Amino acid sequence: MTFLEFNIQFPNEQSIIDYFVAVRFPKQPCCIHCGSVKVYRKRGVSQCRFFHCNDCKTEFSIFHGTIFYNSQTDLRKWFFALNTILLAKKGISALQLQREIGCTYKTVWRMLNLIRKAMGNEENRQLFEAIVEIDETYVGGKPKRKNKHIDNKANKRGRGTSKIPVIGVKNRTTKGVYAKIALPNKEGKKLTGKQLLNILLECCKPDTTVMTDEFRSYGILDRKDTQFQRFVINHKENYVNGFIHTNGIEGFWSLFKRGFYGTYHKMSLKHMQNYLYEFCFRQNNLYNDEDLFELLVKQCVAA
Repeated sequence: MTFLEFNIQFPNEQSIIDYFVAVRFPKQPCCIHCGSVKVYRKRGVSQCRFFHCNDCKTEFSIFHGTIFYNSQTDLRKWFFALNTILLAKKGISALQLQREIGCTYKTVWRMLNLIRKAMGNEENRQLFEAIVEIDETYVGGKPKRKNKHIDNKANKRGRGTSKIPVIGVKNRTTKGVYAKIALPNKEGKKLTGKQLLNILLECCKPDTTVMTDEFRSYGILDRKDTQFQRFVINHKENYVNGFIHTNGIEGFWSLFKRGFYGTYHKMSLKHMQNYLYEFCFRQNNLYNDEDLFELLVKQCVAA
């Protein structure tokens, strides 16, 4: 929604509380402890966030179990941050959001990190089928020119670099993307055949057709017991051979790296998966007719 639409729909904190109650309890408010519907809302401006259960005799907050629970930050600032991160195609930095809502940098950083985790909270995610593309990329800062003669491995592009490897799978039918950091295994190896196969098993149905490049670790998909059919595009010869290509997932990497270099500038290994959740959420709901703001609020409940 636009800035003007946001101000009309959420003029005050009470409007946000009423909206959240309707989203979290679409049929009827119920106790989050025992499930009873014999609950009533507390009266008073300071207590309108709370319900009391007549069965288990407990009081609970409507925000219990959500990213908003126990937060002292104004709810309008929380919801403004939700809306802003949805509208920003290449992401929004914590410093920029700090300037817009007037909180401390530490508070805004925490808010954005929790929102990104909520974006990855897909309980009923549908497995990919039909045709998918899989590719890996490497994320890290551009090297300083004075260090190029010192650490060639850190400056190297592509395979063999010391940057963080990320694996992505894109479905050609739904345009959905599943992306995950590729951490080294016990032997310290990265992007092994088993690792790539496990990523496909997490997000794809059996008998899915997989498009890959010539990277030798994808050779594991040629085994019959993997239940995947593999087609290979050799990038040394061309980038498209009929329907065989990986341009879709490479386009997603391009957008992700524009966010990295242009907006965030740096992503630590600890939090990089949350950034991937953010970009995957926007990509996966690019053609979704559902209200994305409401969908994100729902995902904040179990985040």
